[in-house]
Amino acid sequence: MVAALLTLGGVAVPPLRYTIDSVRAGGAARYVATRLQRARLEAITRSVDVAVRFSASGDAYIFAVYVDGNRNGVLSRDVQSGIDWRLGPTERLRDNFAGVEFGALPGLPPVDAGGTAPGSNPIRLGASGSATFSPLGTSSTGTLYLKAGTAQQFAIRIYGETGKTRILRYDVGSRRWNPL
Repeated sequence: MVAALLTLGGVAVPPLRYTIDSVRAGGAARYVATRLQRARLEAITRSVDVAVRFSASGDAYIFAVYVDGNRNGVLSRDVQSGIDWRLGPTERLRDNFAGVEFGALPGLPPVDAGGTAPGSNPIRLGASGSATFSPLGTSSTGTLYLKAGTAQQFAIRIYGETGKTRILRYDVGSRRWNPL
């Protein structure tokens, strides 16, 4: 009887782990997309550029929201000197979503056919590593990749003309990106 329960428990653990990773990664993707949209609304409300800046910190990525303090865009030198100021705390995904990080599964194809695969860089926002939103609601364009475990992969696309976001989930079986 005990052996049968242990066997059933051993069979049930992998699918349960897959489901937990999926829920956490999906929640993290929604959270980051919401933070991006909140930055967009801040830019519109304040009538200045607002950027969500991502940077590597040890074995993880951190992100924070910055407001343009001198109307020349959110620039690294202005952030370092305090001219462009941080709005709220610096965040790390794993602090709110255990096991979820910005990252890409090995061999992950690009979101768009003919596009660039993420490779080892899950923050695809250009050289600045920032998603910048203007007072008109437009933004820089890019993609953020999030992963959990060995099979959960999500991408958050930022569309420049509208400043809106879209979350996609990668189906490992079909090797396709699908809208969440």
